[in-house]
Amino acid sequence: MAATAFLPSQPTAIDSTFSKSSSTSSSASPTDQASLASSVSSLDEDTVSLPQKETSPYGTLLDTYGDQFQVPNFTIKQIRDAIPPHCFERSALRGYSYVLRDLALLATTFYTFRNYVTPTIIPSYPLRFALWGLYTVLQGFFGTGLWVIAHECGHQSFSPSKTINDATGWVLHSALLVPYFSWKISHGKHHKSTGHMERDMVFLPKTRDIYASRLGKMVHEVVDLTEETPIATLIYIIGRQIVGWPFYLLINKTGHGHHERQIEGRGVGKKNGLGGGVNHFNPNSPLFEAKDANLIVLSDIGLAITGSVLYFIGQKFGAQNLLVWYFLPYLWVNNWLVAITFLQHTDPTLPHYGPETWTFTRGAATTIDREFGFIGRSLLHGIIETHVLHHYVSTIPFYHADEATEAIKPIMGQHYRSDVKDGPVGFLKSMWSSTRYCQWVEPSEGAEGAGKDILFYRNRNGLGVPPSRMQAKAA
Repeated sequence: MAATAFLPSQPTAIDSTFSKSSSTSSSASPTDQASLASSVSSLDEDTVSLPQKETSPYGTLLDTYGDQFQVPNFTIKQIRDAIPPHCFERSALRGYSYVLRDLALLATTFYTFRNYVTPTIIPSYPLRFALWGLYTVLQGFFGTGLWVIAHECGHQSFSPSKTINDATGWVLHSALLVPYFSWKISHGKHHKSTGHMERDMVFLPKTRDIYASRLGKMVHEVVDLTEETPIATLIYIIGRQIVGWPFYLLINKTGHGHHERQIEGRGVGKKNGLGGGVNHFNPNSPLFEAKDANLIVLSDIGLAITGSVLYFIGQKFGAQNLLVWYFLPYLWVNNWLVAITFLQHTDPTLPHYGPETWTFTRGAATTIDREFGFIGRSLLHGIIETHVLHHYVSTIPFYHADEATEAIKPIMGQHYRSDVKDGPVGFLKSMWSSTRYCQWVEPSEGAEGAGKDILFYRNRNGLGVPPSRMQAKAA
């Protein structure tokens, strides 16, 4: 199953405009005739006052910063037509040049450290310890670069040949302990349902009900909860960065839980979590269809081959060397993968849609571009800086993505979202701010009709628009 984006037939929203007061771009919504005037209402980063209500079929929709939200109005055809034709061209030769570059970086770094960061050349143990720590960080970046290339293969943007794409992606991802075809299939479903509260597969936010239940509270009690302590936030972030990726593969962490709707009935009685039967390794998992079984097995074979090689290395050179040479860089790869994906899909400006209001065009706009400087644009092949475009046309190769992004900006207007303030430092700061601001989603307090099907992040930390006050349900 290809991981390219599916374009469902959906009604097109009518023109509207939305404006923001921060460096983060935002989105727009349909009206019956002409565009609505924009409304920017953030007073400061912690407290906001609600703007005056405007006539809208959705009522007043506010993002977490308190800025008025409206739904996108452009079409996928407008997006594709705006992109220069050469941006769709894929070259296996050019793709392999980047693979060879990343492999050369990995090999050169390994050779240099193994032969020159030794007790003979560097007698100081603390200095050697620090240098080998640097080794793990560098190899983590280079390994993440290869991960991104395999991601390109999964989207068929590496070359015009499906055989080349899948063979290359399988080898690269298997070497990084990623079940290539299993991931490709579930990731393709993420692209088909981005921002859909019942079908999205990646970093689907908690609803207010779920957030409250996990704290042992009733929904109406959330508004009175005390602030989450900063140390609790830090512990949560560290845990997410370390185990977020393996938990996604093993128990479908952050994916949707509506597996009973699986078309072949294989999701009945299965649920996310340990022992729930939802994972990326079992051909019978509800994440897949029966036709995918051989591909899931092939993914598992790739992991078994890599595991065998690693076992041999451990036996020959020792577990400690294996830990430093491979597994610590592997954890860095996981860290960057989770950080990138989290920040692509989690921001105080981003909405999520229920089934009544979701369309492909709206869902693809629930993503945001960020900036990670040389590391992001060169070592990580621009996956951070051009993600909005990627969700509209995922077959464009990364080396054309900057140009294609610039081409779609006039079509998207202020619906295009980016947060590039402070560059790489801002990217890292967003890990904290997005976690603090974005704890669950709920409808805006002023939402009406279908507007109650459009959800926005809220939190218990006194940041941005406060959660809606609710009445306790009668017993």
